[in-house]
Amino acid sequence: MYKFMMKWTSSIALLIVAVVLLSSCSTQQVEVKGKKRIKVGIMLSSVGLGDQSFSDAAFAGLIKAREDYDVFFEYREPSDKLSFEKGFTELINEDCDLVVGLGFSVKDSLEKVAKEYPKQKFLLIDEVSDLQNVTSLTFKEEEGSFLVGAIAGLVTKNNVVGFVGGMDVPLIKKFEKGYIEGVKSTNPKADVIVKYAGDFGKADLGSEIARDMIKKDKVDTVYAAAGFTGVGVLQEAQKDGKYAIGVDTDQFFIAEDAVVTSMLKNVDIAIHSAVKTFIEENGKFPEKHMTFGLKEEGVGSAPIRVITLDPTQEKTFEDIKQKLTNGDITIPLD
Repeated sequence: MYKFMMKWTSSIALLIVAVVLLSSCSTQQVEVKGKKRIKVGIMLSSVGLGDQSFSDAAFAGLIKAREDYDVFFEYREPSDKLSFEKGFTELINEDCDLVVGLGFSVKDSLEKVAKEYPKQKFLLIDEVSDLQNVTSLTFKEEEGSFLVGAIAGLVTKNNVVGFVGGMDVPLIKKFEKGYIEGVKSTNPKADVIVKYAGDFGKADLGSEIARDMIKKDKVDTVYAAAGFTGVGVLQEAQKDGKYAIGVDTDQFFIAEDAVVTSMLKNVDIAIHSAVKTFIEENGKFPEKHMTFGLKEEGVGSAPIRVITLDPTQEKTFEDIKQKLTNGDITIPLD
């Protein structure tokens, strides 16, 4: 199954790249009906395309923006030969009107380049910058994680659930905190076992951590906020007959006998919306820091599958969702 997923992922990534190359043969800006076509460049996160999560979602958002708003876009993936800093510089040299940095790990490199090119417009996703030419876009991951945590609290059979984070950093702590609060909202007696992989790109490591949690800690429902490492978590839960919760995109297809739901971090919607705003505002953003939560459709939860909530549980979940949207439930992040 794992080898199949790797082949499938590689094929999809290659297909995406082929589509982009074929449809973007000319990367020069041209005049369309008297207006210049906007060009957007994106520096992807450390895992890059094929993570079935964060990077793929961001890429999909730019593809849709290209289709809807007739924009050009370029992208770079980090590698041993291409650092974040070099990737950003290349995108600037490609005359991109807007350069997007994807993920908290690119912040230092983006800010270094942004200082060297003060007239260039940048959009930093998942982190906050104070630089004048950098607009920040973040999400309320804790709200989406609260939702799936509430589901985990409802479906656990032995009152022990798990959380696997990619790296122990402030961003992923938001996922963890929201998840724990959500679990406790529907099942105060449940214990939440938390472990961090230290990596976002190793499915085998995720599988190992999940197997250990299931066997030693008796976890029967596990939430993975760990990028491609999380793929291994989901697959291991399925192998052991346990429940799993995906992240960023609807990851049901990864382990269809295990994935109850996924925390949706709608990076595609947010990027699509940001590009639209950039075009409408003539190459600028009205806000220095944009935040997308449940109310703004920046986060949410995928359809519930594998299990069926009874009417009482379903009402409890819908009430929680409404209260989060209205701001009646607040999640402390200290």
